[in-house]
Amino acid sequence: LYLVEPRGKAIRYGVSVGKAGFEWAGEANVGWKKKWPTWTPPAEMIARKPSLRKYSEENGGMEPGLKNPLGARALYIFQNGQDTLYRLHGTPNWKSIGTAASSGCIRLLNQDIMDLYDRVKGRPKVVVMQQAAS
Repeated sequence: LYLVEPRGKAIRYGVSVGKAGFEWAGEANVGWKKKWPTWTPPAEMIARKPSLRKYSEENGGMEPGLKNPLGARALYIFQNGQDTLYRLHGTPNWKSIGTAASSGCIRLLNQDIMDLYDRVKGRPKVVVMQQAAS
């Protein structure tokens, strides 16, 4: 992930991205940000893994904390005013960084998402590019 700053300088962060079938690409904006977010898996994820139902929206989600899949911070990605359900977020699973392991979100180390969170102001543009097939 590159955070492009004024005058064309950029900060680079290591990430984990969506595994096959869960990747997303396009232009969007940060809709809002949250420190220590609650995690609520989407219905499609619960359908694939019913044990997650205890964290559904109806059940209040998973409480914030170091074991929460969204980690220490989350930036919520919106496209045309609609929540994409994709996030830039921290992860307690640092071994996943550099891999295609998420369900579509972009994961960063908790210390990196905390840094990014503090640097991102307003509703900046987010561009996710899909890797060309090799």
